[in-house]
Amino acid sequence: MATGQTTIDVGATPMASQTGGQKPHGKRQFQGHQRRGAKHRRKQKTVQEGSHEEVLLADVQALLASQKLTDEVETGTPEGESAPLPEQGSEIEVEVIELSSTGDGLAKQKGSDQIYVVPFSIPGDTVKVKVYRHNHDEGYTAADFISVVKPSPLRDDNRVQCPYFARCSGCQFQMLDYDEQLKIKKNIVVKAYRNFSQLPPELVPEILDTIGSPLQYGYRTKLTPHFDGPPGNSRRGPKKAHTSMPPFGFTPKNTRKVLDVEDCPIATETVRKGLSAERARLAVEYGNYTKGATILLRESTKRVPKTSPSETPEAPEGTPSTALRVETDTHVDFKTCITDQNATSTEYIDSFVFTNPAGAFFQNNNSILSPFTSYIREHILPPSSTSTAATTSKKPIRYLIDAYSGSGLFTITQSSLFPGGSIGIDIAEKSIAYARRNAALNGLREDQCRFLAADAPELFRSVSAYDPDETVVVLDPPRKGCDASFLRQLLQFAPRRVVYVSCNVHTQARDVGVLVRGEVEGTSDKRDGAGQGAEENQKKKGARYEIESIRGFDFFPQTGHVEGVAILNRVDDA
Repeated sequence: MATGQTTIDVGATPMASQTGGQKPHGKRQFQGHQRRGAKHRRKQKTVQEGSHEEVLLADVQALLASQKLTDEVETGTPEGESAPLPEQGSEIEVEVIELSSTGDGLAKQKGSDQIYVVPFSIPGDTVKVKVYRHNHDEGYTAADFISVVKPSPLRDDNRVQCPYFARCSGCQFQMLDYDEQLKIKKNIVVKAYRNFSQLPPELVPEILDTIGSPLQYGYRTKLTPHFDGPPGNSRRGPKKAHTSMPPFGFTPKNTRKVLDVEDCPIATETVRKGLSAERARLAVEYGNYTKGATILLRESTKRVPKTSPSETPEAPEGTPSTALRVETDTHVDFKTCITDQNATSTEYIDSFVFTNPAGAFFQNNNSILSPFTSYIREHILPPSSTSTAATTSKKPIRYLIDAYSGSGLFTITQSSLFPGGSIGIDIAEKSIAYARRNAALNGLREDQCRFLAADAPELFRSVSAYDPDETVVVLDPPRKGCDASFLRQLLQFAPRRVVYVSCNVHTQARDVGVLVRGEVEGTSDKRDGAGQGAEENQKKKGARYEIESIRGFDFFPQTGHVEGVAILNRVDDA
């Protein structure tokens, strides 16, 4: 997924605006942790909006403010001086105070006001760490986890199911009870809206409990392990091949050296078998590689219906003998692992079938897709009992617009609710080709479900005949969220209801704030996609929205990641 970049002053409030980093009303800009007498100069730094770094900075800022960490109060050092920081590479003990929204622990060393960012730790832990890097202007130090000195009451290392945990960077929470993980992820959503929406608390409803994954292990339908090229090869000159099997797996925290991984318990059984098969292949063929490579492991399913529960259908012709057989009363699934990026993978969500290029994006936790799409189906239309100002229109909703539709997940699974039809749009023509194929596979006619390969301006031109009072828009953008031009056009189109699905709750909170305020700050010109000129930094006003509900979904158990669903209604003036 693409991500945008913005240059901000280190310490500026994260995601201050869509395009300009404008100072938000009523909020103090992040000044960083400036030590008295420090000679470090503030400097410009480029960070991605909604990135790990920006989210971490917001949490560090909040902790510094809440702890009121000043040199003279906390460390007892005279004004103008500060406690010396440990040398990089040294080992120290720190106590973890809280978790950041990145899944890392935020810790303190006794006698110091410095914040240490420690992976694989939880509040209440006392841990031994190795100082990795001092980020002076940001007010924190990155540290590598070494061991637990005194465990938190929340920690139970008997829960850990992976021998690579605390080395591989893929999981952060295996030592935690799953209910505790869901509480943490709810709090991540809470903090996202507090830190990035620029909305007063009264405009953000109470965040609902995070909906958990039916599977907490064995859920990932895709992995991409990799290995490096032979050491010593230069860009120019002859390339030598590997003389022994290289480490094959994933990148550990704070290093580029590949961690050799033989198994991954959060992956499905099919993908785990694929990992073993690829390791066996590489053990024989490593001498053919003069460069590193990333290997795709994607689960694909062939489904054979049963005519009766007792029937035992055979595998379809061409199914590998290594396929995993999964039997139910109504069908048998034959699951295989695809390694070809351009091959077609097939997945089922309830009775819906979806095909995709194996290397393309599709949600990687099939077990949660049924409750997830059911939740969207239950909330995509206004509640029948609602009588607020936001839903005073008496017209029934007839149309669905699925922006960033990909291969048609929402356009197809929600189409039965919209008598006027559903339309999906995506800039990737290949995704749209598969979306049209998927609609046909699911028995949907073009007047019920159609797709358009274009960017946002073409979307809003193509639906100009839709009555906004009869329309719901579903947004499911990449991690960077929606750009200013798209939000401006959305506010001008003013659909009655918006369902915002996001893999990054921080950029979601930023965009939802824009929709609630009903204005987009930033620059635009005749090329901004809306076809309208504007003066620099002019605020574009359109419709405005109120938030009906916000909740998280745990697509990736054992990790610090949470997906968000926000439901919004247009506010109609009385």
